[in-house]
Amino acid sequence: MSEGKGYRGPKGTYDVYPGGREPHERPELWAFVESVARERFRRYNYQEMRLPVFEEAQLFIRSVGEASDIVRKEMFLFQDKAGRELALRPEGTAGAVRAYVEHNLFKQAQPLKLWYYGPMFRHERQQKGRYRQHTQLGVEVLGSSDPLVDVEVISLLYDLHQAIGVREEVVYLNNLGDMETRRAYVPELRAFLEENRSELDPDSVARLDANPLRTFDSKDPNTQSLLDEAPTIGEFLSEEASAHLGTVREGLETLGVPYEIDERLVRGLDYYTMTVFEAKSAALGAQDTVGAGGRYNGLISTLGGPDLGGIGFGTGVERILLAAASRDAAASTRAFFVTLTPEARMLAFGLAAALRAEGVSCDLDYADRSAKGQFKQADRVGADFAVILGEDELQDGVCKLRDMKSGEERTVSVSDGGKDLLRAVAN
Repeated sequence: MSEGKGYRGPKGTYDVYPGGREPHERPELWAFVESVARERFRRYNYQEMRLPVFEEAQLFIRSVGEASDIVRKEMFLFQDKAGRELALRPEGTAGAVRAYVEHNLFKQAQPLKLWYYGPMFRHERQQKGRYRQHTQLGVEVLGSSDPLVDVEVISLLYDLHQAIGVREEVVYLNNLGDMETRRAYVPELRAFLEENRSELDPDSVARLDANPLRTFDSKDPNTQSLLDEAPTIGEFLSEEASAHLGTVREGLETLGVPYEIDERLVRGLDYYTMTVFEAKSAALGAQDTVGAGGRYNGLISTLGGPDLGGIGFGTGVERILLAAASRDAAASTRAFFVTLTPEARMLAFGLAAALRAEGVSCDLDYADRSAKGQFKQADRVGADFAVILGEDELQDGVCKLRDMKSGEERTVSVSDGGKDLLRAVAN
């Protein structure tokens, strides 16, 4: 920071504040998303979990994969004072599964349906809707390999997005197969890639031995062009994996979730098996992914638990707000008190408290504004009604209730402590 200038937020972060310019800077939209999410999770019988924002670095290295971009390029790593290597969490699944194993949650009735909400951290190039600290809504269903669970998780993601207002969304679906599928497919893919090694980008060459499937994640146009000729996993699916995919497709069709098969979809995490999916919105342009996830049947046992299946998704709130029509929603205050005489302020204060106690959003002037200024402030905060109190109203034990859209006014008694006023603004 140069002398004389104020501090700025770290690169790749942002603030949420009243009057924020971008959708993800507006606190009322965050509150809207969280309230819709909580209601949707309640309907589907998911329970909340809260997890640390940092974990042992090895947890992510082991689960996400050493060859993944997250581990190689994007994790925020640091040492604590005891020399332990820790990482700010780049994603939510590894921590959720760690907690599931650590607290023996697999001994509860299965499957366990969980959701979480909080910041994730990735040291990546900032793009529209993508930040180094971003906020995810995520779910994990642990303890089941039933393909209908896959259908529920995908449909929940789609339902959540639609409820918030995401437009033009399609779910892209693939099946990465089980071990039988991988044993048949990976050697064929590796042989093809080795044959064309000279045309691969350096990152893809580095992945050849560790996980050639990750080549499909390459952003290099030449590599992507080459992959058009590569063998696809759909040709190698085992009978079990093929049946699993068939059930997922049938379930999505039954629920009316729009989807397309994309056999080049692998996702960026090594723990995925079987079902993987991405929800994309045409409203976002080139960076069109709003949420994504997949099944990870080997992860629970890898992290020390029993051999049980799991599946989940993560969806970035910033991306949701960019893709949602709801980003144009204005903050709304139900009632704003306009006082025309100083003697009316204490009554307004008491009436506001009575309305708030009943769940009604309301406010009053604290800046010694004129009557005209108070009406302007009522407009600024999106008030539905102005509650007007002057000398005549004080004397008669009433208020004037003005509809801020139509301009219509009516007289409402306030001599009963606000009961009539409550009924008037509630209706």
